[in-house]
Amino acid sequence: MTRRTGLIGLAGAFLAACTPARFLDSVFPDDQANTLIKDVSFGDNPRQKLDVYGPADGKPGAPVALFVYGGGWNNGSRKEYQWAGKMLAAQGFVTVVADYRLTPEVSFPAFVEDVAAAVRWAVDHAAEHGGDPSRIVLVGHSAGAYNAAMVALDPRYLKAVGVDRKRIKAFAGLAGPYYFPDLSGPILKQTFAGAADDKIYQTLDYAGPASPAAFLVAGDADKTVRPRNTERLAEALKKEGVEVESHIYPGQSHADVLLNLSRTFRGRSTEYAELTGFLRRQAGLA
Repeated sequence: MTRRTGLIGLAGAFLAACTPARFLDSVFPDDQANTLIKDVSFGDNPRQKLDVYGPADGKPGAPVALFVYGGGWNNGSRKEYQWAGKMLAAQGFVTVVADYRLTPEVSFPAFVEDVAAAVRWAVDHAAEHGGDPSRIVLVGHSAGAYNAAMVALDPRYLKAVGVDRKRIKAFAGLAGPYYFPDLSGPILKQTFAGAADDKIYQTLDYAGPASPAAFLVAGDADKTVRPRNTERLAEALKKEGVEVESHIYPGQSHADVLLNLSRTFRGRSTEYAELTGFLRRQAGLA
């Protein structure tokens, strides 16, 4: 057994007891990047806080990334995603990792509004930390991909916080749920049942010609969020003439498309190179 195979086996065992993100931050090394600030409030709620990471070279004028984690809209913490912030920072982005309000405290659209508010904070403050707020990319996994997609595609959220959506140069969605007209599951009921019209929360309905370029991926072994979500959103955006790069990775699960971006596991897939290459091109880094 090779060392890498052994680590992957360890990962599988460990993931049974904790989230992939907590696993990565507690066990394996991060990419080389700077932790710039932590525990900064972008709203009045205790959940509305963020951390910021920056490239190791510290040069000013770097594009800005906002990473939005998943967790079924009812759990998760930015403290488990230091590795993701540093991963993007090592690729040249001043990176914001923000918490957002969760159910059952809130329901749709509060968590989407929080992501928009974090973008507003980035526009106002990124330059203080070496970032260029005219070049922002959004990256989300699972429920976080939904939140980021809604901010990227539905112009109402950024308009409400006074941000020009042209600042958003790209959106990357990893295993996101973008279409779920049936709220039969308990998590979906709790999260969206208060919405009067299902068209309000269906991401597909907001695909339009002004949407930012999109990187959309899923694993074909994902049993949590079916890869058809990724395929349908990619198709909808392409019909509108939007630049889309989309991949369905063979044998990869819901957690794998997140784990594969980590320093330890990125060699298992082409995803890391494809994601970072896409984001760097859209942000003018390559």
